[in-house]
Amino acid sequence: MAVPRTAPTAGGGHRPPGAVPSPRPVGPAPASDLPAVETTTRLRPIRATEPPRPVPPRPEPPRPVPPRPEPPRSAPPRHHHAAYRPFTVPPESPVETTTRLRPIRERRTGRVVAAGVCLVLGVGLIGGAVAGAVLAATDAGAAAEPAGYEQAKSLWHDVPVDTLFPRSLAGPGAGPGAADRTWTRVVVAADAPCSAAVLQKSLLTAVQAVGCDRVLRATYTDATASSVVTVGLVFTQAEPEATRSLAGQGAARIAADVPPPLAAPGTVAARFGAAQRASWFTRPLADLPVVVTAVSGFADGRPVGAPEPAERAMAAGQTSAPAQAGLGHEAKGVADRIERGLRAALTAAAKKDDDQ
Repeated sequence: MAVPRTAPTAGGGHRPPGAVPSPRPVGPAPASDLPAVETTTRLRPIRATEPPRPVPPRPEPPRPVPPRPEPPRSAPPRHHHAAYRPFTVPPESPVETTTRLRPIRERRTGRVVAAGVCLVLGVGLIGGAVAGAVLAATDAGAAAEPAGYEQAKSLWHDVPVDTLFPRSLAGPGAGPGAADRTWTRVVVAADAPCSAAVLQKSLLTAVQAVGCDRVLRATYTDATASSVVTVGLVFTQAEPEATRSLAGQGAARIAADVPPPLAAPGTVAARFGAAQRASWFTRPLADLPVVVTAVSGFADGRPVGAPEPAERAMAAGQTSAPAQAGLGHEAKGVADRIERGLRAALTAAAKKDDDQ
């Protein structure tokens, strides 16, 4: 007899026939009955710890060498059969390489011209320096001669006496306190040789050593006829180097003594003698072979116990008789004007020679 098949129950068994199934509970299913859900966790990006290594460049493949043409084979003679020889490939030649050459810069014409000019200038400068050195070595011992130096040696007999000793001299600002002065010529002496009668001892000794030539003298008086001044020009034959030495180291020695006066009977300078000398001035010129001298005194014959150099008598605060009377200014003022006339006469003589 057949047994009725029972349906399985919810618990996994079989329920008997006619049994009413129990209702399924409402609500979420148990966790054990839910299927597993697959989840993926987002991963953090991994930073590169090392820099990427550079990929070395691939070597350039060698250039293919074109095959050498096969030499033509000569046909064997027909009268016999040649032995067969297999064709052999010639050995492979090495790959041809080419070294990269440096680029050649374009030549510029301006640079070539500048280099040539610099070369010419350099050669010229070197040549000039060599020539100058040779000339300097040749004339090492020769002293430079100032302009008009030779003409000055003979000027004393080439120009009129009124040119060297004008009849009157103007001296604006030449007196004490920059007072104006005017001098008038009283007497002119004939040119004389160098001797103790016309030159002081110190000057005579100095000019005789270099070649003294002639001495020219004249005596002036001021506008009031209260003072007299004897001025002299001593011409020498000295060389330029000796003249510069007299004007430099020998100037103080030359000016140590008082020059002798030039008196003139029947004039305001009639009583101007050695005892009346009050102040003096002596200047050897550095660029001309000439020495200028001057000595001043009182026109009334008043004697002076101690004559003073013009520089001392002209100094401020001096209370001596020559200083109070302005006799230092008188000696230097007349000497300065005679020197200016001498230079003017020399310039005129040199210009006359150039015109001829």
